Amino acid sequence: MDTTQRRLPWPSLLVLGGATFVMVTGEMLPTAVLPAMSADLDVPQARTGLLVSLWAATVVVTTFPLVRLTARFDRRTVVAGALAVFAVASALTAFAPAYEVAAGARVLGAAATGLLWASVNAHTSDVVDPGHLARAVAVVLSGATLGTVLGTPLASVVAQAWDWRGAFVALAVLAVVAAVLVRGVVVAAPARAPLARSVGAPPAAGAAAGGSSGDVAEVAVDGRAVLRPLLVVAGLVGLVLVGHFAAFTFVTRLVEQPAAHLPGGVSGLLLLFGVASAVGVVVVGRIGDRRPAATLLVTVVLVAASLVALLAVRAHPAVAVLVVAAWGVTTGALPPLAQTTIMRLAGPEHRSTAATVIPVLFNLGIAVGAALGSAVVDVTGPGALPVPAALVALAAAAGLAVTARPRP
Repeated sequence: MDTTQRRLPWPSLLVLGGATFVMVTGEMLPTAVLPAMSADLDVPQARTGLLVSLWAATVVVTTFPLVRLTARFDRRTVVAGALAVFAVASALTAFAPAYEVAAGARVLGAAATGLLWASVNAHTSDVVDPGHLARAVAVVLSGATLGTVLGTPLASVVAQAWDWRGAFVALAVLAVVAAVLVRGVVVAAPARAPLARSVGAPPAAGAAAGGSSGDVAEVAVDGRAVLRPLLVVAGLVGLVLVGHFAAFTFVTRLVEQPAAHLPGGVSGLLLLFGVASAVGVVVVGRIGDRRPAATLLVTVVLVAASLVALLAVRAHPAVAVLVVAAWGVTTGALPPLAQTTIMRLAGPEHRSTAATVIPVLFNLGIAVGAALGSAVVDVTGPGALPVPAALVALAAAAGLAVTARPRP
């Protein structure tokens, strides 16, 4: 076995985690500098907020085509190149003279991010032993969690001390540093055996026996058999994210009453959510390799329970603290568990496809969840969100339970 698979390549994983930190910070940066950015570009805050939705939509649309275009290149080159494009997009946003230019730069950055997520997901799976995949994924995704917990607040501090453009300049610099580290530190993926050897007879033997067409059919059937459950699981996790983000988009409205009686107010509760999410990632790193599919199902049920529990946050500030913490732990554990399960279902032959499906369906879930949450709030107010959000998550849990049942 290749030496990269006998032990975790910690420097590589930490650098890839740094790349996810940059990506998530860039995605959420407009929310951290919303008032100043809107005032400077002379647009309403709601229009600036659409830059986040535009980002998610761009990831959904562009990721598959870009992955196909770059499939023949070394993934380290792809990741470093995408980070360089991300840096250019951040710099263009920083110096944008008008909203339209900023929006165009965000589209460029989002396209690079979709390619980044797909490439980082696949390369992480390539350089570790399958038995340690959950731990490796947790290490890489801890950067994304830190992007939420630390990156966005730090960007807000930079914006207040300097201005919002300075925050985007700092992001561009971080992206360049990450690109250099990827090329200099991240190890190459070990060479894989040809696909025909892993799913059927070697081409030469098949041809000699007059069975080459049968080998092709076997490969096609195997591909469909693998991709079907992979796509189902990814779609169901995306459905969980619909429920989660329907509620989380309006988290400040949901917890504002109990937060008024807590140190730090709403910001304190959001910090608690972020720290709890990091705890969830750490837990997955410790136990996620044992039975990731079963643990994923339990986690989705707990996400649904946390969403229902939001109905009780107004009962007492202590209840709000417990509910937000539980919500953070369960939703923090969800992405690494889902990615581990999906990549294991894919196997080496379909790893690139699975790695591309993950950001597409996950971002689609985020976008749809935010839209549905807005629709519910417009009709009934934020107080009605927990129940439909939880029902969506429970529907996903039921689907995962059916998928996990052994088939004859």
